[in-house]
Amino acid sequence: LKDPSAHAEMLVIRKGCEVMGSERLTGCDLYVTLEPCPMCAQVISFARIRRLYFGAGDEKMGGVIHGPKIFGSSSSHHCPEVFEGIGEARARKLMQDFFRIRR
Repeated sequence: LKDPSAHAEMLVIRKGCEVMGSERLTGCDLYVTLEPCPMCAQVISFARIRRLYFGAGDEKMGGVIHGPKIFGSSSSHHCPEVFEGIGEARARKLMQDFFRIRR
C-alpha cells in the first residue's frame, strides 16, 4: 500500500472495528512482531485494546517502551497491559529479513 499509516497495527485495528461494528475493541488483544510506533500506540489506546503483546523492542521508532512511551503519557486515553519480548530473537530475525528484502 502506498499509505504511510498502513502499519500492520493500523490495518488490523481498522478491520477489527469494521467487523465488530465499533470504534472500541474492548476485550481484544493485539499480537505484533515489533514494538508499535507512537502513531500505532496512540490508536491502540484509542481503540481500548485490552492487551498488547510484541516480540522485539524498537529503540529507534518504538512508542511503547522506547521513545515517547505513549501509554505513560497524560494524553493516553487507555493503557493496555503490555507484554514485551515474546519470541524476541525470532521476531528480530523476521524483521531483519523483511527489511533486507525490501531494500
